[in-house]
Order: sequence, then C-alpha cells, then structure tokens
Amino acid sequence: MPERIGLIAGNGSFPLLVLDAARAQGFDVIVAAIREEASAEIEQHGATAVHWLSLGELSRLIETFQREGVHRAVMAGQVKHKQIFSSIRPDWKLAKLLLSLGTRNTDSLLGAVAKTLADEGITLENSTSFLEPLLAQAGLLTQRAPTPQEKKDIEYGRTVARQLAQYDIGQAVVVAESACVAVEAMEGTDVAIARAGEIMRSLAGDASTLGRELTVVKIAKPNQDMRFDVPVVGVKTIEVMRQAGATCLALDAGKCLLLDGSAIIVAADAAGITIVAD
Repeated sequence: MPERIGLIAGNGSFPLLVLDAARAQGFDVIVAAIREEASAEIEQHGATAVHWLSLGELSRLIETFQREGVHRAVMAGQVKHKQIFSSIRPDWKLAKLLLSLGTRNTDSLLGAVAKTLADEGITLENSTSFLEPLLAQAGLLTQRAPTPQEKKDIEYGRTVARQLAQYDIGQAVVVAESACVAVEAMEGTDVAIARAGEIMRSLAGDASTLGRELTVVKIAKPNQDMRFDVPVVGVKTIEVMRQAGATCLALDAGKCLLLDGSAIIVAADAAGITIVAD
C-alpha cells in the first residue's frame, strides 16, 4: 500500500505542483484544502481524498489527517496574511494557540501550528520536498545580464531586504537607483511591485531625480524555515513587473521556487527582464 502524505493547500499553483509531484513519486495524497484560499482545480489532480476546511479549523485538520492515517504533511500555497489575522473564526485549539503567541507574524504562527501538528503525531516537512528542480539555481537565469546600475540596486536591495526579513516583515523590496521605493508587508510581493510602479509614475516627469527602472529583490529569511512561507515567483510576477516598469529580479539561490519553471524565464526574456540568483 502506498505511503500517504498530507497536503495543506493554500492558493496559487504551488499546491497543485506538489500534489502532482507527490503522486508521480508514488504517494497517496490526502488534501486539506483551505476553503478561503485553495482553487477548486485541486479536485481534478488525482488526490486520494480532498477535504475542504476553513482557515480556523485546526482541530478538524488534525482529526482529518489522523482519520486518514497521515503522519507526514506538507504545507503549500499562499495564505494571505490579512486572512490569517482578520477573516478567520478560530476553533478552540487555534484560539488557544493565537493567545499564546508573543508576536503575531508568519513565523511565530505557522511555527506554533507545526508544533501542534507534531504533538498530534503529524510531522510537517519542507514544502519544497517534492519540487527541488524548481528551486532557483545560482547565477544568471535569463539572456540579459544586469546592468551596472541594476547590480548596485541588487546589492542595496539585499541589504535592506535582509534587515526587514529578520523581523518577518516581508521578503521583497523594490529599488530604483539605490533608493527603496516599496517594501513588501502583508499585501504580498506582487502588490508591492505594483505599488512601486504607481509611485514611480506619480513622480514629476523630467524633474524626478530617480530613474524609472525598478529592481525587485526577493529573498529568504535569515533562518528560512523551508516548511512554510518559502519565497515563490511565477509568470504572474514577471507580468506585474513589466507593467510596473521593473527590469531586474534578484532571488536567493536554492531557496526561492520558480513556480512555472522555464516558462518564467521565457516570459522574462520576452519582457527584457533579467533574473539573477545568488
């Protein structure tokens, strides 16, 4: 009988990729799909079972996995931060967990959830376990290399982003000529990029002292827990960058997932965007 793996599915294509990869490796996949986030498409990817749960139903999640004989699980797909702290109705187990938190950031909340699952005999594993080939490899990933100014912006952006990431504020910053234009917080990377584009468009034409081209730096946290909140980019990110006037994307090698694989490189090359991982 094939080994069972649990999949806690948020939004986007990440959980679909994990489900397909796990099945290809011979696992029976039991999906706990988050009702507020997951796509109905997950029903079409051959899972052994799909259970729809609301975001606050931690007790039901545990009971579902235990009933299905799941002892290992993977968390994949975004859960919007504002959903976590505003939209959920926590059950007694999650409410108790929330009250115990010293800080209400992603790491503390999901770390506490992981510990609760472990206490119930369910080990949460790295979300990239089945998708190692999609992790960004070190070096230049596109045809065009960064310009000297983009290299300066990458260096500055990494310095800023690492300071922010250690406090779990966000994983991305948007830079123009070594000036920080936007910082990611609860809204997510794509919204931060779009906001940076709006800011640049609002500047006073020729009177602006900043160049219009933006560099996006997306990093892992200093002690990135690969079980959750792993940095991801996809073709949509490239489209948002193109619309915002961003020309360069810098990633952390080995810690950022390219969700659409080679398609993201094709899209970047078509848009004249350079991608580099370090």
